[in-house]
Amino acid sequence: MMADSPPNISTLTPEELLGPLNDVEQRYAPKMLHVAGIQTFPLPKPRVAIVGSRKASSNAIKTTSSIAKTLVKNGVIIVSGLAEGIDTAAHVAAIGNQGRTIAVLGTPLDRTFPAKNHTLQQAIMRHHWAVSQFPSSHPTTPKDFVLRNRTMALIANASIIIEAGETSGSLHQGWEALRLGRPLFIWKTLIENPKLSWPRKMIDYGALVLKKPDDVLNNLPSSGQVILVPKS
Repeated sequence: MMADSPPNISTLTPEELLGPLNDVEQRYAPKMLHVAGIQTFPLPKPRVAIVGSRKASSNAIKTTSSIAKTLVKNGVIIVSGLAEGIDTAAHVAAIGNQGRTIAVLGTPLDRTFPAKNHTLQQAIMRHHWAVSQFPSSHPTTPKDFVLRNRTMALIANASIIIEAGETSGSLHQGWEALRLGRPLFIWKTLIENPKLSWPRKMIDYGALVLKKPDDVLNNLPSSGQVILVPKS
């Protein structure tokens, strides 16, 4: 049996990867992006990020899989961060339903976090797209995953938060999506949770309650409006 060939890797500017960016998008974009996978640039649209807790509940995993399935059946590319929990469920559902997915990494392309997702990352790097703003020599630190979320918000035309606590890293992506004027959807059960304050804060700045996948489809592509939001 022949071994898999190594993935194709390109180093691109954000404009080469995504197409023209406005002034706000340029201000928050990394200088260069390293991309493994299908050599199709700019990336096709629409692209929707699905993010949330690493220690996700079983209901949240089921919701993620269902939403991702509906979106890919309507031609949407699923974007996520290759983390445990919601991210992994989103990537797996996209691939399992013959869709396409983009993994935005908090590590260089030649590393995997978590290690258990090595096989998944390799499959994405060969048959889909994996994107990192970090060169191979870069030592990974916790802040890199915050920067990854900012870049993921830039790559996605819209973002969905499925499940997240008050200190979840997914909240960084939510604020970045709003700052960029991209649609941000918050799954309905989060709004109903009295223990959480962040969903209402984001709703006040323009986030939308997600009750069914069609809510996302009806709001693509984004308007490009820039919203001033507080620093996260």
